[in-house]
Amino acid sequence: MKDENIWIEHKLIKVGSVEKRDYQILLAKTAVETNTLIVLPTGLGKTTIALLIIADILTKTKDRCLFLAPTRVLVQQHYTYLQNFLDILDISMITGESVQRERTRIWDNSIICATPQITLNDLKRGIIKPNDFSLVIFDEAHRAIGDYAYCGIANLIKEYNPRIVGMTATIPSEKEKANEIVNNIGIKKISVKDETSDDVRPYIKETNVEWIQVELPAVMKQIRSHIVTTLESRTRELVQKGAIRSIKATRSELIRAMGFVRVNRGAAKALYTAIRISHALNSLDTQGITSFLRFLQRLEAKSGIGIKELFLDPNFKTAYELAKNAESTGVEHPKIEKLKDTLSGVEGKILIFTSYRDSVEVIYNKLRSIGYSVGYLIGKAGERGLKQGEQIDTVNKFRDGRYSILVATQVGEEGLDISECNLVVFYDNVPSSIRFVQRKGRTGRKAAGRVVVLMTKDTLDEAYYWISKRKMRESKNMARKMNGMIEKEKPSLDKFMNG
Repeated sequence: MKDENIWIEHKLIKVGSVEKRDYQILLAKTAVETNTLIVLPTGLGKTTIALLIIADILTKTKDRCLFLAPTRVLVQQHYTYLQNFLDILDISMITGESVQRERTRIWDNSIICATPQITLNDLKRGIIKPNDFSLVIFDEAHRAIGDYAYCGIANLIKEYNPRIVGMTATIPSEKEKANEIVNNIGIKKISVKDETSDDVRPYIKETNVEWIQVELPAVMKQIRSHIVTTLESRTRELVQKGAIRSIKATRSELIRAMGFVRVNRGAAKALYTAIRISHALNSLDTQGITSFLRFLQRLEAKSGIGIKELFLDPNFKTAYELAKNAESTGVEHPKIEKLKDTLSGVEGKILIFTSYRDSVEVIYNKLRSIGYSVGYLIGKAGERGLKQGEQIDTVNKFRDGRYSILVATQVGEEGLDISECNLVVFYDNVPSSIRFVQRKGRTGRKAAGRVVVLMTKDTLDEAYYWISKRKMRESKNMARKMNGMIEKEKPSLDKFMNG
């Protein structure tokens, strides 16, 4: 391949279809040679790198390649991409919607794009064998922790030594979690590129991040005060029982304490109640009255431990009544007005991220009522969930311009080819470097990007923003440290792509 060529030249890749980018070729070359975790920000072509790896592997072996992704929509996306750009006919897709009789036949194809749980199930059933694949790619590899299906798959196939490739936008900031991912899927090297890499910089446009603080109105502060009092009565009990250290414990600290209550059942009621109250508080702080009330209504209909007692708590009852009165008088979270101001005059595509489905509905209805062309993207779970086909249809309509605004939960963060956005709005904040990077990566690809972060002053919402920023810095430092161990040799790009 000559440097002046702008297209990849490979016998298994359609002519004039895939742009040549040296950083992608370099990362693919490394991954072909050894089990590699590729760390590359959202929007820089991890799927293209997967395609290059698959093409190279299939020129050397007749064995099968398995491309795993955590959701059906992502699997569909990868399947379509490979079909469009590879000169290979037997590419297939397997998800939980594929019936067993069809799967048995489909697994024989050269390339299979699949969801992890059905893959693990079929490995355990003996429908496929652990040594059937010469290449296994784990997309969104940061999920490979705990008992996630990626870990079970890797555990079954490792001893047969297939080439293993992980792909992610960023690695965890905590060394223990980063090492867990590496160990769980059998990684030998970590290859990292980011916006500061010389060979990546030409493909990155500047993204301006601005944050806008809002303050809760008086009635919401009053509701919040009663909820905090209710929460601290439970966390105080948990401190006394030794489950947590502080009455100001965060929700993640409360969840970690679940291990304590497995052997100290006397703290179970207080802990489970505290976790529910913490969720309600976060919903009030970040989303507003409607989301808060809907959560309480769903909770009230359940029969879990401590729920009946919670709704008899005087402070909790007062908060509930105040919230119902506030909703009846039209009180909204001040973020709604700031969001409307932010969107005013913006041309092109706009993507709004929020963590809660209730907020998706509130934002969607509000924007539609004032004339915007809006779609929404949520997961498939529950009665209100979107099925795989509906999710794909929504993404296509946004990409084609039939929707100018898309409101999405976390399902829109992970890898979906939602296309270039002129503006990305964080309606709420999450204490996660991975999710911050994924959200931010939806803009600033082909042109200068803009990110607006809405946060509620003096609440968890604000704290989460600063936590995610800190974790991003720590994650980059962690990636650079781990990357430094492997960049001792630079493979030949031309030799690799002349397959």
